[in-house]
Amino acid sequence: METNRQKKIAGVLQKDLVDVLQHAAQEGMKGVIISVTKVRVTSDLSVAKVFLSIFPTDKKDKLIEGIQSNTALIRHELAQRTRNQLRRMPELTFYLDDSLDYIEDIDASLRGDVENPIKNPEIISRKRKK
Repeated sequence: METNRQKKIAGVLQKDLVDVLQHAAQEGMKGVIISVTKVRVTSDLSVAKVFLSIFPTDKKDKLIEGIQSNTALIRHELAQRTRNQLRRMPELTFYLDDSLDYIEDIDASLRGDVENPIKNPEIISRKRKK
């Protein structure tokens, strides 16, 4: 269970990460929206797992690679912004949050836009998470 301190630090990081990543996206790529959907901080406050949702989805793999390769710069920028609130900046690990894609798949299934897995069970194996 998360402590109040973990939640508070996660909230601070999430708010500032949104600013940092949106600013970088505006400079580098027009029309890209990066959302920080969730931040989880470990109990020892040393690592923060950051979950990102990227739109449009066709650019998500390229963008998450770019973000991961620039983790040190992002961490430094965050440290500058939060220096009055946090003594130590946790290590950042970035993950792609595919829950919106999952919801979209469910919506498509409910609308009947995709093949029914009950009538054709072979399509289920293709949809399993990687």
